[in-house]
Amino acid sequence: MQLKAIALASFVAAATSSGAVALAADTGVSLAIRDYKAVALSPAGERIAALESVDTGVPGKRPHAVVVVRDAATGKIVGEYDPCKTCSYDRPSWSPDGKNVAFIGSAGGKATLYVGTRALASVDGNANSARWSPDGASLALLATVGARKETGATAAGARLVGEIGSNDDAQRIATVPAAGGTVKLLSPDDTFIYEYDWTPDGKGFVATGAKGNGDNNWWVAKLAYVDAASGALRVIASPATQLNLPRVSPDGKTVAYVGGLMSDFGSIGGDLWTVPLAGGEPKNITPGFKGTFHGLAWRKNGLVGSALMGDQLTVLSIDAASGTTTQHWSAAVTAAGGTDGRLSFSADGTQVAAAVEDFASAPRLVAGPLAQPKHVTQDNDKLAAQVSVGSVGWGIEGFSSKGWVVGPLQVQPGKKYPMIVQVHGGPASAVTPRYIAAGAAGNSTVRALVDAGYFVFMPNPRGSFGQGQEFARANRRDFGGGDLRDILAGVDAVSKVMPVDAARLGLMGHSYGGFMTMWGVTHSERFKAAVAGAGVANWVSYYGQNGIDQWMVPFFGATMYDDPAIYRKLSPIEYVKNAKTPTLVYVGERDVETPAAQSMEFWHALKALGVPTTFVVYEDEGHAIRKPEHQQDLVRRIVGWFDKYL
Repeated sequence: MQLKAIALASFVAAATSSGAVALAADTGVSLAIRDYKAVALSPAGERIAALESVDTGVPGKRPHAVVVVRDAATGKIVGEYDPCKTCSYDRPSWSPDGKNVAFIGSAGGKATLYVGTRALASVDGNANSARWSPDGASLALLATVGARKETGATAAGARLVGEIGSNDDAQRIATVPAAGGTVKLLSPDDTFIYEYDWTPDGKGFVATGAKGNGDNNWWVAKLAYVDAASGALRVIASPATQLNLPRVSPDGKTVAYVGGLMSDFGSIGGDLWTVPLAGGEPKNITPGFKGTFHGLAWRKNGLVGSALMGDQLTVLSIDAASGTTTQHWSAAVTAAGGTDGRLSFSADGTQVAAAVEDFASAPRLVAGPLAQPKHVTQDNDKLAAQVSVGSVGWGIEGFSSKGWVVGPLQVQPGKKYPMIVQVHGGPASAVTPRYIAAGAAGNSTVRALVDAGYFVFMPNPRGSFGQGQEFARANRRDFGGGDLRDILAGVDAVSKVMPVDAARLGLMGHSYGGFMTMWGVTHSERFKAAVAGAGVANWVSYYGQNGIDQWMVPFFGATMYDDPAIYRKLSPIEYVKNAKTPTLVYVGERDVETPAAQSMEFWHALKALGVPTTFVVYEDEGHAIRKPEHQQDLVRRIVGWFDKYL
């Protein structure tokens, strides 16, 4: 096991000036965080457009993001667009000549396509993903007319009343003239389109899509071509894996995409695959790659992309024929979503831009050559590190796992601190560094726990992204088996080198992390308190309750009806009589991915067995707890629960 400090110099500086935060407040220096998301680099690499907002850390106040254009070399603001003060904006898109920025603003069930401050067209419903045609004469977007809910399975579900399943939303490719006009719906109305890209000739689109319910069927989506004139859809391939980021080669002959075992739309991870645009069998061009691709673009000079390799975000170029990769730049950071996955690339593929952050450094924009993008914004430079950070690696059963440990900046000599193990969602995902800020902004749950005197361990056990598809697939039909052993071995490794009290351990997680918490307290007595968020107690009943059952087949190997034994074997409720750990359970009322009934079933069992427990259902929330007042209440409850029992 190796433990290393990250950004050691900044931690030393922070530790030797423990009054830095108070001093900044006393002298009137703002500690507000400027956030950057949805980065789009202009075709020539000269400008950056991004959604920017300022989070003042005021409880209950959600920051409003605007579209900001900056010089890519200096970071200087050269333009700002906010045509709808009540709207939330979707990712910006540059015109081919680099002169205009298009984006979609949504509010009150209506979405409007803007170019700068000019409104081109509106949709009664949802819309996202504006993209210019190659000749700049028109724009395409994804539109859901008459949407019954926000797009995506993590959003609050439509109320289950009336005839269920009779009126599914259909997200369709649509086009609008660049001069403005009527939205023309193109793709078939029985198919939900998840992602798309123009073909270089502007005559069509490559897309991922599936018939039926959009929340559920992403896991069985096909790769398709949609004609820009008629809207006719032709299936290119039906991959055996989930797929993301379809991109067409400059000569219009080949499609590349990221394919792999993925458990959530938008949580991108896998190898790189190619297939002829005319149709055929997809080919994995990066088999055995020791990392997880999460960004991809096909540019004039070839394929470029990004991957999580161990604990490093890495920028790479890829030979489309051989799959040979060349690493250019890497850092232990998290990048916010760009136009090409996590990042955004120039038209020739030689320049890159991104919004990055880590546990100790607040978000900032970086831009420049692939091998050496530089820090171009200084808005958050005065925000100091609020925690100490370590990277940890350990091995067990032939697998090498990694994770992160954060704790107080200053540790009292000889003191042993309680530690919370926070398991990520997914299961196909990974913990990557996010800034831990002062106050309520930026990773507030972890900050509140550190403030209360805890270390927090965030492991990436088998099943996680970052070490290749063999590692990502290693928990198939074994949820809670090898991944729990990895986590417990990680706890032992951390306990040997950090000042933590192995007798005062807490366990928490949300979604898959919620399941792992339920599983952990029914399979181990090492944890003295637990918080299970949006978990799954019973895979058998879950299969018939949730709105996304298609995700389960690749992970369980069969449907519940074909192999109920494996679903029962991996259900925490089957072992609930082993539970002794006081457990706080919470969930969103209208959670599509992990219905509230699952949390209720686990809470009910704990209560019946006399295990200390509390159950909280957050009104009108979906899989993600979004309302600021609910987020504040949840953080308060989590810290209070661990304080009570640890």
